[in-house]
Amino acid sequence: MSVSRPVRQAPLGEQIAHELRVMIVTGRLKPGDRLVEDSLSVQFDVSRGPVRDALRLLINEGLVEPQRRGVAVAGLTSADVDELYSLREALELLALRETMRRADADWSLLEQSLSELRAAADDGSAADYAAADLEFHSKLYELSGHRRLQSTWAQHRPTFHVLLEASNAQDADLHPSAEAHADLLKVMRSGNVDAAAALLSEHLFGARNRIRTAREESNPQG
Repeated sequence: MSVSRPVRQAPLGEQIAHELRVMIVTGRLKPGDRLVEDSLSVQFDVSRGPVRDALRLLINEGLVEPQRRGVAVAGLTSADVDELYSLREALELLALRETMRRADADWSLLEQSLSELRAAADDGSAADYAAADLEFHSKLYELSGHRRLQSTWAQHRPTFHVLLEASNAQDADLHPSAEAHADLLKVMRSGNVDAAAALLSEHLFGARNRIRTAREESNPQG
């Protein structure tokens, strides 16, 4: 099996991690399934080094667990989705507050991401929309200037990307979601921190519910 859709020539380990992440999140790899370096090296036609790098990333994300020999898939349940989103809400509210208190915050970066969201919605591309969505929110972390906050978000961002791409694929029209981001940006730029925080929490709650619904429809046992 070859690695698909390399993005910006990402290192092989990251590409393999993406492939495995998709298989875990979509249920093609089940909890308890063993992942062995030698077998994965053959499957992806690479040396063991990139496979080891990929597994290390997935362990850090909590998607696989180290075993005495190899690793095993931990899976991603609805409870895990709830946990991920409660963590994201805490992180992103901090990012929002830190950004809004800065007089030099460059909101044009979010405007650029918003344009990409609208373009992806026009194209009806779930993959491009997921990428633009995560880029919009990641800019908020970047603008916060909080280095450790950005690092923590970066650890979990790849899982959110796969989750969003899967749920977006079930949306017939992505324009309402794009305009929800526009509303969020407008309130953030207004300077009303409490209103922005409330709208961000509502935004993330809605995203979590859409993901849970999409997962339950595709995998009632998950």
